[in-house]
Amino acid sequence: MIGYTMLGTNDVAKASQFYTKLFEGTGVSPLFKSPIGGQFFGKSPNDPMICLTPPYDEQQANCGNGTMVALKFDDNETVEKMHARALELGGSDEGEPGWRMENVFYGAYFRDPDGNKICVCSYNFGG
Repeated sequence: MIGYTMLGTNDVAKASQFYTKLFEGTGVSPLFKSPIGGQFFGKSPNDPMICLTPPYDEQQANCGNGTMVALKFDDNETVEKMHARALELGGSDEGEPGWRMENVFYGAYFRDPDGNKICVCSYNFGG
């Protein structure tokens, strides 16, 4: 259902560098620029993407309290690597990797250097 999610940033180049390094080895890479100078990331333009972008209203970017983007990966090992890599790249910890929701959801949480809260997760709800 999700086509893309936009994350506000005040420095597209710096944010793009963070996410390019974060996504190394996952099949996710920079895809194309947005019309207002943002950078789209994904596996392909036909899969869900994120866009790092300056706000359209030209005001300062800030993160919303209670707003979070969850990025799903195929296995728990990738979740652990992504969380560790985010912290190495200057992100801050918001929740160590671990099982949640009766051991069907494995997740970890961090904030990127702009303060956006990100969840990296692996799950199978049997569907």
